Amino acid sequence: MGGNGKRRWKISFYSRSKPTQTQQQQQQPPKEFLCPISGSLMFDPVVVSSGQTFERLSVQVCHDLGFIPTLQDNSLPDFTTVIPNLAIKTTIQNWCDSSGTQHPPAPDYSSLEEIIREKMKFSSPSASSLSKSMQLSPDIRVSERELLKAVAENPPVLFSHANTELTHRVNHFYSSSSEESVIVNTAATPSASPPTPLPLATRPACYSSTSSSSNSIAESETLTVTENPKLSREEDEIVEKLKSLDVRDQEQGLISLRKITRTKEETRVSLCTPRLLSALRTLFPSRYFSVQTNAIASLVNLSLEKVNKVKIVRSGFIPLLIDVLKGGFDEAQEHAAGALFSLALEDENKMAIGVLGALQPLMHMLRAESERARHDSSLALYHLSLIQSNRVKLVKLGAVSMLLSMVKSGDLASRLLLVLCNLAACNEGRSAMLDANAVAILVGILREGGGGDSEVIRENCVAALFALSHGSMRFKGLAKEARAVEVLREIDERGNNRAREKAKRILMMMKGRDEEDEDICWEEVLESGGISRTRYRAGGRNLPGPNSTNF
Repeated sequence: MGGNGKRRWKISFYSRSKPTQTQQQQQQPPKEFLCPISGSLMFDPVVVSSGQTFERLSVQVCHDLGFIPTLQDNSLPDFTTVIPNLAIKTTIQNWCDSSGTQHPPAPDYSSLEEIIREKMKFSSPSASSLSKSMQLSPDIRVSERELLKAVAENPPVLFSHANTELTHRVNHFYSSSSEESVIVNTAATPSASPPTPLPLATRPACYSSTSSSSNSIAESETLTVTENPKLSREEDEIVEKLKSLDVRDQEQGLISLRKITRTKEETRVSLCTPRLLSALRTLFPSRYFSVQTNAIASLVNLSLEKVNKVKIVRSGFIPLLIDVLKGGFDEAQEHAAGALFSLALEDENKMAIGVLGALQPLMHMLRAESERARHDSSLALYHLSLIQSNRVKLVKLGAVSMLLSMVKSGDLASRLLLVLCNLAACNEGRSAMLDANAVAILVGILREGGGGDSEVIRENCVAALFALSHGSMRFKGLAKEARAVEVLREIDERGNNRAREKAKRILMMMKGRDEEDEDICWEEVLESGGISRTRYRAGGRNLPGPNSTNF
């Protein structure tokens, strides 16, 4: 036995002393941890205005040298604003600890300067001239790469009211942010609930393909450009008017742009150029109502196409939209909330929108007088809270107590419950919700029947309770204190299939029989049908889902 023991020790020893090829590959840092300029692990990562993340000193050296590097995807970043990216910094440090890699040291200015000067020698003439122009005019911003993932290319849409009328509305009338719903396919999951209609509209409330405005622009006016575009000439004319110092010319240019981009997808794609976006940006701070409102409404139209969403964020519009939410005209704020919702549909934009500071203004807009603004803000927060970094930010901003208060009062309850379910997916959100008495509030709503849209609200309450029950030692005691068992039993007997499934799992956990389900990923269960996301009109009325699309 002693000899065998020595033999085993030797095998184990040599195995540890010679890492396998797989182990060596695992020690290579992920590409997103490396500065695109220096190629090294980032010590102090920052997000720039165009949404990419760089080493802070790399940005500083580029700024000092008046150089804008061309990235691997041939895009040009915008270094106008830099914001610390604490999420990626923490992730890099955690990766270093887990992989046994030394934490990245602070970069050296002279070394970075040498690297960047070498890049300047091989930069293209067009990039060099653009670098000079951007150095002289910081308002010019250039897009990065196009979408990798997004919503369906051409979702079936049924439009009704004129939510983007070209002049100020006298009588406000609201419709759904979209006349479409999304179905989650759960056929691949044996134990999953039936398909769930989702209220994840792909069009903001301020958009519609038709107009009923009867003020300064006649309904009889039609644009032949949609039949025979000549888009290059149209773009030249619009850009010239947008850059004019005459406010009347600006208004006419924006009205033309808004009409052209309202109906035709190919027009929205063709006109979303760096030149037009640069001209459009300058009009967002305008103190003329018609200029600011039509400028943002035009951006909403452009943002409807998936290939435009990342371009717009990379062109530096997010800080401008945030400023409008904080102090723009009421109707402009509606459009700004709609634009952020539309842009947040793209996964690639979610982190940038959160880092650039949109979460708190969107939370504030949940209490706006405009139903459209509240609707689109709630859906923007839902999509933004699908990623971990934004969930943590929302918790730190005090979103949990605010959302629970609004849900308890019945205001936007069905939509805000979706955001709470996302927050419960992280430890910080779950802890904050338990501290804020979320269990008792949710059980109370279930006991009272859910109020308006009762079936949807009850289902989402059960989903939120299910999320809170995962991995929480406190939940069982809080649920017993709130007398949740009797309510959940009623759901198990009378609720729909999805609610019954979640209620049954919670009851099993409370009885101590959940050991066998410890390895279940509850987030997958939620996504497979645990949250009712039925589409809505702005009046809170449930719509059936025949016009559905995968999202």
